[in-house]
Order: sequence, then structure tokens, then C-alpha cells
Amino acid sequence: MLPGLAAAAAAHRCSWSSLCRLRLRCRAAACGSSDLQEWQNLVTLGSFSNIVPCCTLNQVKLYSTNVQKEGQGSQTHKMEKVPSFDEAENIGAELKAPLIKQEPLQVRVKAVLKKREYGPKYTQNNFITGVRAMNEFCLKSSDLEQLRKIRRRSPHEDTESFTVYLRSDVEAKSLEVWGSPEALAREKKLRKEAEIEYRERLFRNQKILREYREFLGNTKPRSRTTSVFFKGPGKVVMVAICINGLNCFFKFLAWIYTGSASMFSEAIHSLSDTCNQALLALGISKSVQTPDPTHPYGFSNMRYIASLISGVGIFMMGAGLSWYHGVMGLLNPQPIESLLWAYCILAGSLVSEGATLLVAVNELRRSARAKGMSLYKYVMESRDPSTNVILLEDTAAVLGVTIAATCMGLTSITGNPLYDSLGSLGVGTLLGVVSAFLIYTNTEALLGRSIQPEQVQRLTELLENDPSVRAIHDVKATDLGLGKVRFKAEVDFDGRVVTRSYLEKQDFDQMLQEIQEVKTPEELETFMLKHGENIIDTLGAEVDRLEKELKKRNPEVRHVDLEIL
Repeated sequence: MLPGLAAAAAAHRCSWSSLCRLRLRCRAAACGSSDLQEWQNLVTLGSFSNIVPCCTLNQVKLYSTNVQKEGQGSQTHKMEKVPSFDEAENIGAELKAPLIKQEPLQVRVKAVLKKREYGPKYTQNNFITGVRAMNEFCLKSSDLEQLRKIRRRSPHEDTESFTVYLRSDVEAKSLEVWGSPEALAREKKLRKEAEIEYRERLFRNQKILREYREFLGNTKPRSRTTSVFFKGPGKVVMVAICINGLNCFFKFLAWIYTGSASMFSEAIHSLSDTCNQALLALGISKSVQTPDPTHPYGFSNMRYIASLISGVGIFMMGAGLSWYHGVMGLLNPQPIESLLWAYCILAGSLVSEGATLLVAVNELRRSARAKGMSLYKYVMESRDPSTNVILLEDTAAVLGVTIAATCMGLTSITGNPLYDSLGSLGVGTLLGVVSAFLIYTNTEALLGRSIQPEQVQRLTELLENDPSVRAIHDVKATDLGLGKVRFKAEVDFDGRVVTRSYLEKQDFDQMLQEIQEVKTPEELETFMLKHGENIIDTLGAEVDRLEKELKKRNPEVRHVDLEIL
């Protein structure tokens, strides 16, 4: 086909139009008859500026015609370039080539780790302690010896690490021992029934042991509960119980002898004080008990509970009966007998109550000084509820004795028993004010009161000055009573510092070798999971370190909860 094109061009020396017609025939043979009509139209119009898709842009530039108008309607075809024989051969080669040159398609595939669906209950990687494994899966210690043992950081302060087991291993071992889940469930049920029976026997044995001790006498050494009544608030409470008990006895004798309403109010006042102080002693003894699983933070709030009940008791027994007796005296005034014995008993009561008040004040001053607080602020915030109750009760007792003596004196001078009834109402009002204050302060304490802002600031600064901490948020420091504080905060850790702390303990040559051996996504996943878990452990160790540092520098902080933000 190409030699025919070259021979025709050489023999006839045809014009550019003839050459185009020749090429049209060749092109029709190469492209097919479907493009023949379009080529003919292009030749007739004399322009190749628009070439069909089977021709390239370079061919259009090489072979084109210009149509110029000369005169009216005349057209002259001017050939810019006539291809030589070599160029004609090149044109033929181009015609033989594929119409569109296709380059190989290169697609870059991004390696993506497949997302794992763990499901709503995933316990394959959970750890379980040996005690839980034996209790919940009915295994023996010999069964656990055959399982994989893992050493983990201990959550307890007295141990550095402890042994745990994979829960999946424990579950598989329990099925191997018991045969099926149904058999394991039956064994759990039997053990639960045995535990209930054991507790019932233990309760009966404890009751028999108490009876035995009561019969033969208890030779057990003095316990911690008894020792608390020989110092501090316990000592103040015991002194108040003894003095108020004697005062109550003598005041009732004076009331029976004189029939004075004011003396009756004072007797009721002393009786309520004695009962309330006995309740405070019970609260003190309970507050020093060791925490148990049911009460993990201890029983220190028992002092506030006892003080709250004491305030309610003062209001109901003291204030209520005093108001009742005063109102009855106003409605039905009765003549009063000789008040000499009443004055003597009131004088003795004033001295004894004043002595108890002095003991309470000294104890509160010592405690306030130890906390770095003023006496007024210490009392208003009810930092020592038991001593607070003694202070307020004795203050009310001294003022009540003064009110009763004054009203009885007016009655003896004027002979009008109404003054004595007014004195009973005055004592009742005083007791009502004291009870309201005790109820308010102890309720505030039981609701969870924050410690001093200066203390909170000191604890916060200690954490913020640590290099691994970026910021501290949502700080809560609660007074648990008995000088114990619970501290909670959201901590924003610096991941770079934590990671650097982990890397400082690693062998860099070995780590670099591990990195160089990573060739596939699976190997990369294994490498990242290994070091990622170790970094999480390092973060947990940082939390433990900060908690120990807080407790060491602030002995009053007993419970620290640092949550990772």
C-alpha cells in the first residue's frame, strides 16, 4: 500500500489535492469505510484544521491547506509543504501503527489494617486473679499451676507486682475440669448454698463465743476501740458523759423537791446531753473500725452521723420538753417551794459544765492549730464533730444555768411563777438554736465537703509541676472525716514524655533491628502492638508514681483517683 502511494506521487507529480485523494484511499483502507465520507468533506472544503480522532495533532500541523479568496469567488489552493518519499514512508508507518498509544496503567494500593469486630462481649485478652479464678470457675490452685502466668503491676501499695491469668485460659481449664457449662453452673450453685450455710454457722458460733466470754470473762488485750477514749475527742466525750450524768441526777432531785419549771428544763437538758454524748461515744468507736469490702472507705463518717442524730435528739427531747413545760407553766402557774437546794445544784452544775467546756475548748484549739485554722473557722466547718457537739452543748448548758438561775431568782423575789416559766422557754429556745446548728453543719459534712482551697492549690501544683503532666482538670478534694482526704482529678498526660520514659529503658540496637525486619503489614502490626502495650503499662506506672508522691507529701490524703484524660 505504501509503495503504491510513493509511486503515484512520483509519476504524476500531482497537486496537493491529488495527494490528499490518494491518502484518503489509503486511510479508508486503514480506518474503514465509516470514515470515508468525513475525509471527502474535508478535502472538498479544503481545510484539515479539524482532524478525525484517528489522526494525530502533528499530522495536522504537517499537512494543511489555506483557502484564500482572490477576486470574486475565485479560490487558489496553496500547498505549504509537499512530503518527500521518505516522509511518505514515515506517514505509512504511522498509519500502520495503533490509532491510540496506550501506556500501562499504574495503580498504587494503600495497605490498610483490617478492622476487627470484637463484639459486645470480648474477654479474650482479659486478666483474672487466682482468687477470682478459684471462686468464679470452681478451680483448685493445682489447676492454675498448669496455666500461663503473667506478672502485672499491683494496684495495692504494699506490693510491686502480682500474678494474673488470661481469662480465656481459665475458662478453657474450667470446661476441661467440669466437662460442660451446665456442670460448672451446678457446682457454683452448690458452693453458693454451702457458703450461706457456713455464714449461718459462723453467726451461731460468734454468738456462742460471746456468751462464753461473758461467763468466763474476756481476757483479750485492750483493743484499738477502747484506746480512743483515752485521748482526743474520745476523752472529751467520756468526761462530758460522767459530768452530765451526775448533773442530770441532782437536777432531777432539785426539780422533785422544788417543782420549778426552770429546774425541770435544766434536768431535761442534762438528760439529753448525757444521751447524746453516749451516742457520740458509739459513733467514735465505730469510726475507727477497719474498712471492709462493704465499706471500702471506712466508717469515719459515723462521727458526723452520730452528731447529726445528737442534734435531732437535742431538738426533740431538750427543746421540745422545755417548751412544753414552759407553756404549761404559763397556762397553769404553780407556787414554787424553797429554792435553796435548787441554787446549790445550779451552782455545782455551772462549775462542772464550765470544766467540761474548758476541756472541749482546749481540745478544739489544739486540733485547729494542727490544721492551721482559727478556732472559729474550725468550729463553723465542724472539722471535729464530736468535740463540736460537746462544746456547743456545754456552752448551752452554762448559758442555760444562767438563764434558769436568773428566772428563779426573779420568781423568788417577786413571787410570780411566770418568770420561772419564761426561763423554761428561754432554755428551750437556746437548745433549739444549738440543735439547728448541729444539724446544718453535720449535714454539710455528710454531703461531701471540699477541703481548704489552699490545700487544693498545693495538691494541684504538685501534679502540674511534674514533667509528664500537661494539665489538670476537674479537681475534687473531699474531706472524709478524721483528717482523711479523698483526691480526684482528670490528668492530661504528655504522651511524648511518657514514651520517652519507656524508650529510656529499651535497647535501641535491638529495637532498630526489629524495625528493619518489618516488611509486611502483619509484622508492623505485631511490632506496634508489642510496644504499644508496654507504653500503656508505662503510663499506668506514671499514674502510680504520682499517687504515691501525693500521699507521701500530704499524709492526710488517703485515697487518690487520677483519671487519664
